[in-house]
Amino acid sequence: MKYDPIPAGLFKLNRMRFARQMKPKSVAIFHSNDLMPRNGDQYFPFRQNSDLFYMSGLDQPEAVVVMFPNCIKDDFEEIAFIKKTNDYIATWEGHLYTKEEATRVSGIKKIFWLEDMENVLNELILLATRIYVNSNENDRYKSDVLSRDLRFTHELMKKYPTHKYHRSQPILKKLAMIKSEIEIALIQRACDITNRAFRRVLEFTRPGVKEYEVEAEIIHEFIRSGASGHGYTPIIASGKDSCILHYNDNNKVCQGGDVLLMDFGAEYANYTADLSRTIPVNGRFTKRQRAVYDAVLRVMNQATDLLVPGGTIEEYHKEVGLMMQSELLGLKLITKSDVDKQDPKRPAYKKYFMHGTSHHLGLDVHDLGNRYAPFQDGMVFTCEPGIYIPEEGFGIRLENDILVTDQNPINLMKDIPVEAEEIEELMNVGVAG
Repeated sequence: MKYDPIPAGLFKLNRMRFARQMKPKSVAIFHSNDLMPRNGDQYFPFRQNSDLFYMSGLDQPEAVVVMFPNCIKDDFEEIAFIKKTNDYIATWEGHLYTKEEATRVSGIKKIFWLEDMENVLNELILLATRIYVNSNENDRYKSDVLSRDLRFTHELMKKYPTHKYHRSQPILKKLAMIKSEIEIALIQRACDITNRAFRRVLEFTRPGVKEYEVEAEIIHEFIRSGASGHGYTPIIASGKDSCILHYNDNNKVCQGGDVLLMDFGAEYANYTADLSRTIPVNGRFTKRQRAVYDAVLRVMNQATDLLVPGGTIEEYHKEVGLMMQSELLGLKLITKSDVDKQDPKRPAYKKYFMHGTSHHLGLDVHDLGNRYAPFQDGMVFTCEPGIYIPEEGFGIRLENDILVTDQNPINLMKDIPVEAEEIEELMNVGVAG
């Protein structure tokens, strides 16, 4: 792993909190992600299942965590299974955890080889009456590929049809929304690495560079700083493509007079940052670009102030929508008549600001969370308003990562330049006047 060791106490706490929510005589089972085939005998780089990592910190394929609070069998309240290594694997694939290392990483004292799982797990399940199974319950998730968790669930239901089955995700969502001090520190580390990458981009960007060259500067800084890479597919969108919300081609030449909208974030220890910045390719905003930029920045600052305990994401988005409506009126992108005639289900401002402002952030860029739960101390949200004007050939998006506290919101990206003057100044350092 590129990241520094994480205290096992984090994962012990996560398991303890989960166990408190389980029904009596229950077993909970969590699987690692699969190695995903790329082609021939090649695989995509492995990235651990966020839920398995959250429960254990184990960061290699073919790992399984089983919890059985108050198990009648001594010392089986929590166990893990890992792949047994040998000289051949060590030579061709590299080091895998020993049992002692798995214990040190996870805090789970009882570690078995994966080859022993069928017999050990069978006995535990027969001692239980309920089984908690895990699946991806992100409400935007769509995939024809069955996860290791889901495939195993199907096997369990065939083999143990008379047990009662429960979903782990409602518990995980409740727990994962509130970040511990260690998790906040890891997200902050990801933000700090992202800061270094953005500053590198400000020095590098000029008319004639290609979007993928900018992307290369970012990943260079990520890897040299100990990140595993991007937390999500980066958006490096210049000119009119800055109006495409999920633009990923990153293959155009950046032209003078255009803006460059970037949305990227470093992943450190599986926790991700999520940054958006929009900069002028030639180092100076036009008057119109600057007016739109300042409008988006005002909305972001005002929206950040709303990320306090007690609010809900839906109420928050409505308030931010009104802020954006006011700014769009000032920019003459919409009129009072547009507002008066608007469909309440599709407000006029949505023509130029069509996405939400905030989402949970953590192990996933769109992290586990309940959109109907009120804001609470310890939650981390993005704050990312934008204005996109296809008819004028540019869009502006700005985004910071915000920690909700019982006092005031804390901007985890406070050291990353965002004011237009600072952006221009940093882009023109050393440039003859």
